[in-house]
Amino acid sequence: MIRMMRSRFDTLPRRLKEVSAEITIGAVPCLLSCIDTKPRPFILWMHGRTADKELDPGRYLRYIRRGINVCAVDLPGHGARFDAGLQEPQQVLQVIMSMADEIDGVLDGLESHGSFDLAHGAIGGMSAGGMATIQRLLRPHQFKVAVLEAATGDLSSMREKPICVGLNADEFDEVNPMNRVENWADIPVISIHSRHDEWIPFAGQKTFMNALKEKSMHPETIEFISFDRTGAPYEHVGFGRESAFVKEVQVEFVAKHLRIDLENL
Repeated sequence: MIRMMRSRFDTLPRRLKEVSAEITIGAVPCLLSCIDTKPRPFILWMHGRTADKELDPGRYLRYIRRGINVCAVDLPGHGARFDAGLQEPQQVLQVIMSMADEIDGVLDGLESHGSFDLAHGAIGGMSAGGMATIQRLLRPHQFKVAVLEAATGDLSSMREKPICVGLNADEFDEVNPMNRVENWADIPVISIHSRHDEWIPFAGQKTFMNALKEKSMHPETIEFISFDRTGAPYEHVGFGRESAFVKEVQVEFVAKHLRIDLENL
């Protein structure tokens, strides 16, 4: 008997499938979830290593219900552009930097699509996706708010991990966001992290978030939420029993700073 494999899209909840479509912008596979055809505020979301853009549909549904369209993308070597080699830990930095370079092309495609208001955009990601977010925000951009989950902007805490293996001192200094904090635009940021994260140390992100607060004219818009123990694998893969809270608080943060009023949707 031949069994047809279900596509990742087919595994999405019905409510999400009804408002979603899969397209490719340039070389980037995208899952677009849109309330209607009207240009609306949006978030560009990037998953973590070994995951795919269809992961965690509850996140996307929460954004849609709050009036925020979603563009979720597959990182290089992941999802619809699967490459096992690019999912190895020592390839993470290459994936992060490549994804950061692809973001502008995705934005061009979203502008042509018509349902994404580029003047009211958020960007965010989990782990490698969050670190791609950080790399992109170190260059001029028009995003209004950022979400960082289990990511770090201080690679010093990961100098001996596979992500940084092979980098000489100059190469490391060049890619470490902490060395370019002065290039960071002053936008609202929410970061969520487990204090016992075994893969991306909490201390590094604490240092980075403190640096953002110190340079911000509005430090009250820089939020850093941390948990002691969540029950997630390695205290990194998702947020375990805190998962629902993390989604809810980030959606409200994004809605607040994109100035979305439910009465005007």
